[in-house]
Amino acid sequence: MADLVLVYGMRLLPADEVKQVGAAPVTLNNGNEAQVTMHVLEGSREQIENQLKQSIDAFFDFYPEI
Repeated sequence: MADLVLVYGMRLLPADEVKQVGAAPVTLNNGNEAQVTMHVLEGSREQIENQLKQSIDAFFDFYPEI
């Protein structure tokens, strides 16, 4: 299997300041574009950390061949 790249971004903002979150574009070497779905996690630091860990585990469940 070829090497992989995990594309992600994180930023903490006050919960009441976020109005909308959209997909982030990624340009590939062949000129095509892909979209990265952005996810929003809210709560205390501990809640966000737990949700993030669960999300990462679930993400890799989509790719059992890796």
